[in-house]
Amino acid sequence: MAINFEQALGIHPQTLAVRAKRAEVIASNIANADTPGYKARDMDFKTALVQASQKQQSGMTRTHAKHFDVRSELNNGVQFRMPNQPDTGDGNTVDAQVERNLYLENSMQYQASLQFLTGRIKGLKKAITGQ
Repeated sequence: MAINFEQALGIHPQTLAVRAKRAEVIASNIANADTPGYKARDMDFKTALVQASQKQQSGMTRTHAKHFDVRSELNNGVQFRMPNQPDTGDGNTVDAQVERNLYLENSMQYQASLQFLTGRIKGLKKAITGQ
């Protein structure tokens, strides 16, 4: 009997990918905290997860090198964040403390998703070896 890994692993692989992308976005905000005119960005996790799931299920493939890859055209829910501090005069909307807290929160959520995925893989391994 064949194991369908997409059903066995559930949404966890897509969750890890979205959490990793959000970590990149937040890290970019932290790196540009002193850049004049930089606007803080963030991701809507729910929207990004839906898009990642649809991307996996769509099964579309490029048939020619000059065709656009529709899946890469998605922005994965990345949007500008509404500033929660007054403008300091340079147009930068990054609050470094908020970004650090968001990065820490995202990191903990990533670790939780990774633990869920690890548990699923351990369960599959036990099923395969007959334990």
